[in-house]
Amino acid sequence: MATFISVPLKKTSEVDLLKPLSKFITSAYPAGEEQAEYLRAVDELNKLRKSALGRPLDKHESSLEILLRYYDQLCAVEPKFPFPELCLTFTWKDAFDKGSLFGGSVKLALASVGYEKTCVLFNIGALASQIASEQNLDNDEGLKASAKFYQMASGAFAHIKDTVLSSLNHEPTMDISPETVGTLSQIMLSQAQEVFVLKATADKMKDAIIAKLANQAADFYGDAFKQCQLKENLPKYFYFQEVLPVLAAKHCMMQANAELHQSAVANQKKRFGEEIARLQHATELVKTVASRYDEYVNIKDLSDKISRALTAAKKDNDFIYHDRVPEVKDLEHIGKAALVKSTAIQVPLSQKFTDLFEKMVPMQVQQSLSIASSRKADLVNRLVGKLREATNLCNGVLASLNLPAALEDLSGDSVPQSILEKSRAVVQQGGLHSIEQLIKDLPELLQRNREILDESLKMLDDEETTDNELRAKFSQRWNRTPSGDLYKPLRAEGSNFRNVLDKAVQADQVVRERYNTHCEMIALLCKPESELCAAIPSANPANTLQGSEVVNVLKAQLQQLDEVKRNREVLEEEIKAVTFDMTTKFLTALAQDGAINEEALSTTELDTRYGAHTQRVKQNLCAQDDLLAQVQTSHQEFATLKQSNAEANNREEVLKKLASAHDSYVEISSNLKEGTKFYNDLTEILLRFQNKCSDIVFARKTERDELLKELQQSIAREPSAPSFNVPAYQSNTSSPAAGGPTPAPRTVFPLQPQAKAQPPARPPPPNFTSQAASSSTINSQTPASQAPPPASSNPPPVAPPTGPSQAQGPPYPTYQGYPGFCQMPVAYNPYVYGYNMPFMAYQGQGQAGYPGAPPAQQPYPYPQQPPQQQPFYPQQ
Repeated sequence: MATFISVPLKKTSEVDLLKPLSKFITSAYPAGEEQAEYLRAVDELNKLRKSALGRPLDKHESSLEILLRYYDQLCAVEPKFPFPELCLTFTWKDAFDKGSLFGGSVKLALASVGYEKTCVLFNIGALASQIASEQNLDNDEGLKASAKFYQMASGAFAHIKDTVLSSLNHEPTMDISPETVGTLSQIMLSQAQEVFVLKATADKMKDAIIAKLANQAADFYGDAFKQCQLKENLPKYFYFQEVLPVLAAKHCMMQANAELHQSAVANQKKRFGEEIARLQHATELVKTVASRYDEYVNIKDLSDKISRALTAAKKDNDFIYHDRVPEVKDLEHIGKAALVKSTAIQVPLSQKFTDLFEKMVPMQVQQSLSIASSRKADLVNRLVGKLREATNLCNGVLASLNLPAALEDLSGDSVPQSILEKSRAVVQQGGLHSIEQLIKDLPELLQRNREILDESLKMLDDEETTDNELRAKFSQRWNRTPSGDLYKPLRAEGSNFRNVLDKAVQADQVVRERYNTHCEMIALLCKPESELCAAIPSANPANTLQGSEVVNVLKAQLQQLDEVKRNREVLEEEIKAVTFDMTTKFLTALAQDGAINEEALSTTELDTRYGAHTQRVKQNLCAQDDLLAQVQTSHQEFATLKQSNAEANNREEVLKKLASAHDSYVEISSNLKEGTKFYNDLTEILLRFQNKCSDIVFARKTERDELLKELQQSIAREPSAPSFNVPAYQSNTSSPAAGGPTPAPRTVFPLQPQAKAQPPARPPPPNFTSQAASSSTINSQTPASQAPPPASSNPPPVAPPTGPSQAQGPPYPTYQGYPGFCQMPVAYNPYVYGYNMPFMAYQGQGQAGYPGAPPAQQPYPYPQQPPQQQPFYPQQ
C-alpha cells in the first residue's frame, strides 16, 4: 500500500561567485587582514555552491545538510553584498520539463539572489521528499524519519508559494510557481499524515484513533487531487499526469482504511449493521482502486483484510444478530485528527551552520555608514568653510585698507615688509608657472574622465540595442530581463557622474577667470625686490605718523586679528581630527527594530561630537567681526591724519593690488590642486564604474548566447508544415495497443503527384479448390519464418526484395486490402500495378495459416516518399 511520491531536483548552470564578490571586497575594504579574511570566505562560498549544486546528490541526510548550509549562507550573505549591482546571473532549469527528443528544456536566468534562494529551497524540499520515500517503513525509526522529512518538504514548498513572486519580481517557471509548489506542499503533507496512519497501525493504537487519522489523510489526498485538477497549467506536466492517479488511489485507500477501522469501533459498540455497511463501502472503494489504479498502487493486502472482515461480519449478523444494515449516507461521519503540519522555514535551517562573513556588516548598515559619513563630511566642510570664509573676508578687508602695508610704508619709498613676505611666499610655491601648469593640465584630466564615462555608457547602449533587436525578433520567446530595466541603476550612476563633470567644468571656468584678473599683479610679486620696488610708485615721507597713537592702536588690533586667525587654524585641525564609528549603534538598531533610523542616530552623534567645536567657531567669527569693525574705525582716523596726495594714492592702490594678488594666488593655487586631485580620484571611480559595466555586459552577452542557442534548437524542432488528417481507412483498421505510447508526430512533405496506370478490368474469379490452394502454398517460395495471418484476413502484397530500402514514414496502420477484395489466388492479381510480386499463397475462409503468409501488421508496401531534409535555420 505504501506507494509514495517524490519530487525531482532542479538543475542549474555553473556560476562563478569568486570574481564579482572578490572585486567588491577589494574595492570596498582596504588591504589588510580583514580583506584577506573576506576573500577566503568568498572562496569557501564558491566551493560550497559547487558542492551543493554542481554534482549529483545522494538520497541521504548528509547531502541535504550541504543544501541547508548553502541556503543558510545565501540568507546570511544576501544583505551584505550589493547583488543588484554585481549583476550575478543564476540559471536554473524547470524540474519537471523533460524537454524534447533533442534534449531542450525550459530555463530561466535572473540576476537575483532571491531566485537562487528559491531554487535551492525547492531542491531542499525535493531532496527531503526523496529521502523520506527511501526510508524503511517497517521500523519505528524509519516511520519517524519519513514523517519528519515529508513535513520539511511541505514547509519548503509552502514557503516558496508565499515568497516566490516577491523574491523574483519576474514571472517564474512553472515548477516554482505558487500553484505548483502549493500543490506539492499539500501532497507532501498528505504523505506525512499517511505515515502516521502506518505508525498508528504498527503501534496497534485504538481503531477509533486510526480511523480518524486515515480519514484526515484521505481528506488531505482529496485536496491535493482537486488542486491538481483545478489548476490549468499543472496537467501539462508529465509528472502530474503520473501523480494524479496515485492521489486518487490514495484518497480511496485512506477512506477505505478509515471505514475498516471505524467498522471495528461499530463492532465494539455492537452496531453490527453499521459494521457491515462500512465494510461494504470500503469494499466498493478498494474495487474502484483495483479496477482503475491497480498499476499504480498495491491494493491486495487491504482488499483481503476488508474482504475477510466483511465475510465474518455478515456471517455473524446472518446467524446471530440480524441487525439492519443502514445506507452509507445515513452513517455518522468519521472524525478527523491531523498530526502533521508544514515545518516552518526559519533560518538557519542547519544546526551546524557557521556564517562565513560573520564580521561583515549588512549592506543596510554599510549604506547607513556611508550616509552618516556624508553627514559628517558635510558638517566638517561647513564648519571649515565658515572658518576659511572668515579668513578670506579678513584678508580682503585688510587688503582694501592696505593694512598692514600702510603702517609699514610710512617712509613712502621702500617696499613694505608684508609685501616682501608675500612675494617670497609666492615665489616659494612656484610662482606664476605652477598655476599655469595646473591650468593646462585640467582640460586633459577632464577629457580623460569624459572618455572613460562615454565608453562605459556606450557599452551599455550597444548591448541594450542588441537586446531590443532580439526581443523584437523573437517576441515572447526572448524571456529574459530587458537590458533597459537592468541598466537603470548604472545609467542613474552615469548621469550623476555626468552632472559632476559639468559642475567641475563651471568651477574650472571661475578659477580661470579669477586667474586672468590677478595674473599681472601675481607676475609682479614673482619679480626680485629691486624690480618690485621700482614698480611701486613712491610718495612723500610721512615720518610724522610713526609715533602717533592711531598707528599703535592699529598695530595692536592687527596683532589681535592675527591671533584670531592662528586660533582658527588650530580649530580647523581639531575639527578634522574628530573620528567615531557608528557601526555598533546601527547594528544594534537593526537587530532591535529590524530597520535603521540613520538620520536620527547620526544627528544625535554629530551633535555630541561637534557641539563644542561649533560653539567655538561661532565665538571665533564673532571676535573677528568685532576686531574688523574696530580696525575700520581706527583706519579712518589714520587716513585723516595721513597726508594725502596723488602719488600717495597711486602707491597705496598698487600695494592693495599686490596684497590682494597674494591672497588670490593662494586661493587659486589651492583650488587648482583640489581640482587636480578631484579629477584623479574621479578617474579611479570611473574606472571601477567602467569595470562594472564591462562585467555586466559580458555576463549579458554570455546569457544572450546561451538563450540564442536554445532558441535555435527549439526552432529547429518545430514542424515546418501543418498537421494533416489521416484517411479514415487507415485510422480505423488498427490502433496502437491500449496503454501504449502514442507515436510522435512527424513532418511530412507532400510529393508531386505521379501518374498511376489504371489497372485492367478484373475478370471473374476462377474455380479454385482448397487442395489447389494448399498445393500452391506448399510450392511457394515465401520465407517460412513469417507468421501466418489470421484466418479471416487477406494478405497484402509484398514489396519486391531487390533494391535499397526506402526511409519509412510514420507508423501508420497497415493496409488490410482493397475494399471488397474477394478470395482468389494471388498468382493472378491485377492490383499489383506492374510490380514483380512473389507468388503468395491463397488462404481459404476459416482455414489455418500457412508458413508462407506475411504478418498481418506488415508495413504499407507501396513506394514511400523520400526522406526530407530538416529545415535549416541560420545561426544568429
